[in-house]
Amino acid sequence: MTVTMWICVAVVYPLASLMFRLRYRHAERIPPTGPVLVVANHVSILDPIACARLVFDSGRLPHFLAKESVFTGFAGTLLRGAGQIPVARSSARAHGALDAARADLEAGNVIVIYPEGSVTRDPEWWPMQARSGAARLALTTDAVVVPVAQWGPQRLHDYHLKKLRLRFRAPADYLVGDPVDLRAVRAEVRAGRPLTGDLLSETTDLIMSRVREGLAELRGQPAPSHFYPRPAPELPGDVSGSAA
Repeated sequence: MTVTMWICVAVVYPLASLMFRLRYRHAERIPPTGPVLVVANHVSILDPIACARLVFDSGRLPHFLAKESVFTGFAGTLLRGAGQIPVARSSARAHGALDAARADLEAGNVIVIYPEGSVTRDPEWWPMQARSGAARLALTTDAVVVPVAQWGPQRLHDYHLKKLRLRFRAPADYLVGDPVDLRAVRAEVRAGRPLTGDLLSETTDLIMSRVREGLAELRGQPAPSHFYPRPAPELPGDVSGSAA
């Protein structure tokens, strides 16, 4: 582990403990070794802090795909040194982030991605339509694809109201789902099946449906049958995201 990653762990671990009362279901489903693609829903700009702690507590080190705008100054130097991957959204360089994430997975690391690209705009906090970056990684690597549902960080920072509710140890629940079985489709892709828009869309919806099912279990509520529409333009204030 690099010095910068040690610094990140030293900062994030106690900060997450102070901010959240973390409760995990089936955290053991995150494999202890090998490449892992953690795919999560996005409910708060504070999600990476809590999700990083989940991965730490599973004995792994997370590498996040995050908006390029947060990689500035000393914080940017620290993030890059800790293996975090900047995403230049809405530009041709976005695919460079996917290439970096793919190489990271091939090296046996853990990538955390929020396919929605920003905090969900659904008024009820269900996942919105996702981008295809997670599906591309899932179909072109051997990574174990783990759907993770999270519920609670939005109580501390409400993105919709742009309101921070200062409190200690806000409840934050995580449900780690069974890995998504993509072996058959991966075999087809390796045999020459092209990554068409339809295939990427189907794979994205499959993975995000598993995330949504986990969220429904956490909330004890039935999930909607559709994904909330993603806003077309990128809105200010989003700090985490994934490649298109």
